[in-house]
Amino acid sequence: MAFTPPAAFTTRPTLQGTFGMSASTHWLATATAQAVLERGGNAFDAAVAGAFVLHVVEPHLNGPGGDLVALFATADDPSPVVLSGQGPAPARATPEHYRAEGLELVPGSGALAAAVPGAVDAWLLLLKDHGTWELADVLAFAIGYAEDGHPALERVCATIRTVAPLFAEHWPTSAARWMPGGRIPEPGELIANPAYARVLRGLIGAGDPAGSREERIEAARVEWATGAVATASAAFVRTPHRHSDGADHAGVIAEDDFAAYRAAYEPAVTLDFRGSTIAKAGAWTQGPALLQTLALLDGFDDDRLDPSTELGAHIVLEAQKLAYADRDAYYGDADVPLDVLLSPGYADGRRALIGETASAEVRPGEVPGVAPFRPPLRTSYTPPSGVASEGIGEPTVSRSGETRGDTCHIDVVDRWGNIVSATPSGGWLQSSPTIPELGFCLGTRLQMTWLEEGGPATLTPGRRPRTTLTPTLVLRDGVPVTAVGSPGGDQQDQWQLLYLLRTIVGGYTPQQAIDAPALHTTSIAESFWPRTWTPAGAVVEDRLGDDVIAGLLARGHRVVRAGDWTLGRLSSVGRDPGTGVLSAAANPRGMQGYAAGR
Repeated sequence: MAFTPPAAFTTRPTLQGTFGMSASTHWLATATAQAVLERGGNAFDAAVAGAFVLHVVEPHLNGPGGDLVALFATADDPSPVVLSGQGPAPARATPEHYRAEGLELVPGSGALAAAVPGAVDAWLLLLKDHGTWELADVLAFAIGYAEDGHPALERVCATIRTVAPLFAEHWPTSAARWMPGGRIPEPGELIANPAYARVLRGLIGAGDPAGSREERIEAARVEWATGAVATASAAFVRTPHRHSDGADHAGVIAEDDFAAYRAAYEPAVTLDFRGSTIAKAGAWTQGPALLQTLALLDGFDDDRLDPSTELGAHIVLEAQKLAYADRDAYYGDADVPLDVLLSPGYADGRRALIGETASAEVRPGEVPGVAPFRPPLRTSYTPPSGVASEGIGEPTVSRSGETRGDTCHIDVVDRWGNIVSATPSGGWLQSSPTIPELGFCLGTRLQMTWLEEGGPATLTPGRRPRTTLTPTLVLRDGVPVTAVGSPGGDQQDQWQLLYLLRTIVGGYTPQQAIDAPALHTTSIAESFWPRTWTPAGAVVEDRLGDDVIAGLLARGHRVVRAGDWTLGRLSSVGRDPGTGVLSAAANPRGMQGYAAGR
């Protein structure tokens, strides 16, 4: 039984065609990816080209110093594969060092929060192994925007304005990069990044023209890991600078950390739900929490899973709390008991905890022989006097519902059946001071680790921080039919869950599912500094309706209204294996995401 049919209105159609489809969080990245498809490139060439453009045009949401998680399948092998571009903690990033610096948490901004940058190497690996284009041709789009300029987004300018006092007082290199002459750029003004263009040209120049395409890309990977980027980054962070705790610290990342890292492929984790197979990255991401949520919801009738109803929204929120409690108790770059956490019997026991009223507790499940880690919970945080907190954490949707920005996402499918869903993030312009020679800064993913000992996500040199980056592939009869993902930190899988329920169970089209009213729980330990939580908290779009919102309040949810069009940043592409028809859809919120195709 499907949901009540959705309203006929959508902001735009679900695109359909047979040649190729692209969707992303910025129209220039989408147009870049589509241009590559039009010129004969495949989905991997297109995704990599679009992703490097995202570094340039969405610098407040991602950067070369950040991270990447992707899921893909090739036309020759439909099995979903994970691309891990999440770098590990540096060798000198120990809990003892951070506590000696007077810290209780890994800071939300500043170089002490930097994992080894992984996104660039991951994109290069994907291009080398599955693309067809030369590196110079793929990077030409990003180099053009970095050298010649691109119209600045309103959100880029607003972000710079927000952190302008921090830049002016404490991060002079960031002020020089983003506020030349002390002036904040205006929306639509052309801004360039010639330093990053030089970095990209250096990667191209590292390859031997007489070698093969793959050898040239591999030379670029070596240059990234051992050349100017590693040298400049390691030297720059040795100078103490302001962090989110209000104190000045030096970073610990070093050249040997860059040299030791390479991106890698991993098998996906999957779960069958209502005739579809959902593929996610492993438990070093939050991805399996989506699978756990679906396992819980699979025990309910279809008409109880409609997030647009009071009962459906309540059940969804309660199931997410249980899955995310397990995320915080068991997930990390460690030995995670997913065989238990994703088993039907475990889901049955957890499902029984979903009652008629909102839970205000953190309730991880019991796994035989494994003690759950219980993170310290803070319901509020007051920064020390003088702390410029504007640069902290992931720029996502705050607990008040205020939109501060997001991360990035890109999906591409081509006419041959190659498909990729990728979520690059980190290295935001407000993460830490700009490294002048490079034109970008390092990321802050280590803030997702804990300094408390003994947990699966405890800060550990050489281990990846448990990331919120979590794209999705959906398969039917073993063949990929959908690539979908969203920015949004802890909300990424929560918003993707709504999409999956509405398309798989409810019969919505992709664009209808993206446009439909969104909601998420904040009754979880936030992954970003200062790592607070709101017991029984829920954030909803007003379009959910007064009656539904009143019903949630009556059930004990602490509801924050976020406005009509504020939550969810999804995009998706799809392919019907029977007909070869391709599709794409993108988020209208913020007037930034677009899909294209033919």
